[in-house]
Amino acid sequence: MYQSDPPLDPKKVLPTMYDLPSEDPEEPGLPDEYHLLQPQLLRYTFRPANYPEDEIFVASDLNLYYDVRHPLWYKRPDWFAVIGVPRLYEQRELRLSYVVWQEGVNPFVVVELLSPGTEKEDLGQTLRDANQPPTKWEVYERILRVPYYIVFDRYNDQLRVFQLVGSSYSELELGEPRVWMNDIQLGLGLWQGVYQGIDRVWLRWYDAEGNWILTAEERERQRAERERRRVERLAEQLRSLGVEPNLDDEV
Repeated sequence: MYQSDPPLDPKKVLPTMYDLPSEDPEEPGLPDEYHLLQPQLLRYTFRPANYPEDEIFVASDLNLYYDVRHPLWYKRPDWFAVIGVPRLYEQRELRLSYVVWQEGVNPFVVVELLSPGTEKEDLGQTLRDANQPPTKWEVYERILRVPYYIVFDRYNDQLRVFQLVGSSYSELELGEPRVWMNDIQLGLGLWQGVYQGIDRVWLRWYDAEGNWILTAEERERQRAERERRRVERLAEQLRSLGVEPNLDDEV
């Protein structure tokens, strides 16, 4: 390749990540870095108060087989949760996929993270071609009858929530960007904060008091901070009695 003198800025003359995303033109919606981190946060904060951990299954980018008459048809949600089903398949195996006619329980909530290649299908704006599998919308709404279908657009931080009412989805009018799901005693909303070193708007779960559910790492940091404050209070009490504390023994 001919090199100019002085060299041209490669950001201006060569393709960037915006030109070369992690999507196959024949299969749009393949995960990028955001599609790995956001489902992690959803997984780590999904803690329904009224279901034990061993009766909850969550997955991201896992094949979801939904039609026994067409056993090879599947959808691949960005994230979904099933409640009232064993955490392990037949109590012993990590799942290779989720096969609804074997499990007997359909997902309770599905989250799709919009990307330019899948936006129309995620929002039910595509039509089914003859002799082709149904669209995501048709599968979630009419076949699996998933109670809550969540769509989040990270480019404009727009949260849209569709709830199954009768035989079809109805979009909820959100006074604020969050939704409470009484059946699982959890809510899902937009949180501005730092996760994995990235400060942005994230989807995460919250409890009945409106508190964001903490990840295990956040709980450990909170515990360490409480312990640090306890030691400081004890040290101050000792100093007030004229005793200089040896903090190395306490921390």
